[in-house]
Amino acid sequence: MKKIAALSLTLGIIAACSESIPEDYASFVDPLIGSGGHGHVFVGASVPFGAVQLGPTSIPQEWDWCSGYHESDSTVIGFSHTHLEGTGIGDLFDITVMPVTGEVTYARGSEDDPDSGLWSYAAHSRQIVEPGYYKVDLLRYGITAELTATARTGLHRYTFPENAGSAIVFDLENGGCWDKATMTEIRQESATGISGLRFSKGWADDQRLFFHAEFSRPFDSVELIGPDKEHPLYARMNFSTSEGERILVKVSISPVSIEGAKANMAAEMPGWDFDAVKAEARTAWNRELSKIKIDTADSTAMRIFYTGLYHTMIHPAVFNDTDGNYRGADGEIHGNADFVNYTVFSLWDTYRAAHPLMTIIHPEKVNDIVNTMLHIYEQQGKLPVWHLMGCETNCMIGNPGVITVADALVKGFKGFDAELAYAAMKNTVMLDERGQDLRKQYGFIPCDLYNEGLANDMEYAIADAAVANAAEFLGKKEDGEFFRKRSRSYLNYMDKETLLARGRLSDGSWRTPFNPFASNHREQDYCEGNAWQYTWLAPHDFEGLTEFYGSTENLTARLDTLFAQKTEIEGSNVSPDISGMIGQYAHGNEPSHHILYFYTMAGEPAKTADKVREVYATQYSDRPDGLSGNEDEGQMSAWYVLSSLGFYQVEPAVPRYWFGAPLFDRAVVKVSGGEFVIRAENLSDTDRYIQKVTLDGREYKLPYISYKDIYKGGELVFTMGDSPAKWY
Repeated sequence: MKKIAALSLTLGIIAACSESIPEDYASFVDPLIGSGGHGHVFVGASVPFGAVQLGPTSIPQEWDWCSGYHESDSTVIGFSHTHLEGTGIGDLFDITVMPVTGEVTYARGSEDDPDSGLWSYAAHSRQIVEPGYYKVDLLRYGITAELTATARTGLHRYTFPENAGSAIVFDLENGGCWDKATMTEIRQESATGISGLRFSKGWADDQRLFFHAEFSRPFDSVELIGPDKEHPLYARMNFSTSEGERILVKVSISPVSIEGAKANMAAEMPGWDFDAVKAEARTAWNRELSKIKIDTADSTAMRIFYTGLYHTMIHPAVFNDTDGNYRGADGEIHGNADFVNYTVFSLWDTYRAAHPLMTIIHPEKVNDIVNTMLHIYEQQGKLPVWHLMGCETNCMIGNPGVITVADALVKGFKGFDAELAYAAMKNTVMLDERGQDLRKQYGFIPCDLYNEGLANDMEYAIADAAVANAAEFLGKKEDGEFFRKRSRSYLNYMDKETLLARGRLSDGSWRTPFNPFASNHREQDYCEGNAWQYTWLAPHDFEGLTEFYGSTENLTARLDTLFAQKTEIEGSNVSPDISGMIGQYAHGNEPSHHILYFYTMAGEPAKTADKVREVYATQYSDRPDGLSGNEDEGQMSAWYVLSSLGFYQVEPAVPRYWFGAPLFDRAVVKVSGGEFVIRAENLSDTDRYIQKVTLDGREYKLPYISYKDIYKGGELVFTMGDSPAKWY
């Protein structure tokens, strides 16, 4: 068993590493960026890609509280050990812990009834939020809460007032508005320890989580609370505390067993030194954040960049025990794993930029992630769509797991079975589920036979192109031709009269009436978008789009109209995900993210530079509402990170990144071959246009850079100027 891989996320190993961290990159991170507006980011303590995200959970369980926290609200019902990062659906919030004093009722509670529930107001004006650390005062109880974490263990430090009725409550009922407990268990293990489990059904339809908790001092008594004493929903550990007394609690989680949780704690956090664990968590963040070093005089851009980089590393989350055991997509326990198993794959979002970024700065994790996906394929019969805690949610559209695997394959990663990967991709896209049977029958998905048919088909077309690229990479010419041809199914929706993508019916006619500004959430043809946005959802086939419009000049003229339209979205049930509007370009949602780079592909890179810089200025800030849409497990920030370096991967599973608008004077990226240095000479807000490019000192005449030229290391130099130029 390759236990070293399974243990690599533990802080014990991280702390033992001799590599020095030259700068405190974590000091540039503000985890509250994106905690307002519709950012939905996680706020709390974690380590990079850790199983534990330990942070506050509030009374509201509405859309803008999907992560458990929103800057507009200061209520806390407890500190949960799992959270999602920037999603549009709420789940998790497992194993919630709340320190209290006096009598309480055991429920979420209500602000309208100050004595109800476990909840308290939290002093946001005094809270401290840093990578790996969270601190806040609970005003109702006069308790200060501090949190830090390792990969699989959360560490709480509560400072109590003098009170004979102090307690720490474990809440297994709370799981947000979506997640409901189906089985709970809490048992006292010793005078200082409890263990238990929480099984639940929500977005993840069969989530199973086990835990073990140890307290720094014996509790005076234990109360198990709930209608069924065999399966209590709450446990109250009682203490009589003196003024300023600190009680620490460490809680380990496992997807496998209580014994696994105990072993995780023993491996990751055998002691009680809170400040040492906090320091190790910060070191872990600094080690990951130091993979990109930027030089700029713009302190705001520095905060946005490193906070964005931080947000790309909350998930995917490790989903195995320190011995390598994990719960698979088949519900079975698997051991002897020679890879690190992961979960939380928001792939419809992250295949676009977050995973392409990962292939550059986290190549050591890519093989494990692909192997995770291949085991999911073997266990559930297809590659993941939106995988959460071992469960397939089938959320969103298309076959995004296919694209992620294909991208790793064509970039030359060798740590997985290439033939198995190809079989998984091919078999997944040839299934008859989720509208794919209709696509085979008609050549496209008729919008009168399948809801969101146009959106599904266009995403399936992107996945087909990825399979074609993988087939060609492996020398499977016939398959490559088949999937390349099928990847152009999106053209069935391209209307020559309106020059937009619109719904087509099973009889071949267009859906009427047609309003290109209309979008009804979860109804009719589009998913979180309208005709203006979906017209451009062909990042895999720029040539096909060019042919449709007749020339690159016609295409760019049509692109210009996208940004010149009114910003309103019409409809009776408009998705709030359609946000960050510049004309009808919607930066707050993922289907638009590649569009700006079409200008570079069409030979007009200055327009890409102008629009990308407009997005930097208008869609990102260092305020709590600093994201124009959901973070979506790091995708919104990954767009910024990649784009600010000066390039972006437009075509899924094509290993090249198209040039745009570098934001920093210098960036040093740690890559497999050493360092990839990016310099932008003479860069300013006015000198924003690329005049000349050199690679390793030689003039470079391409509008993109290949993945292999990035990962081998070297120096890319952009010479900037104040007027548009054509260097390629």
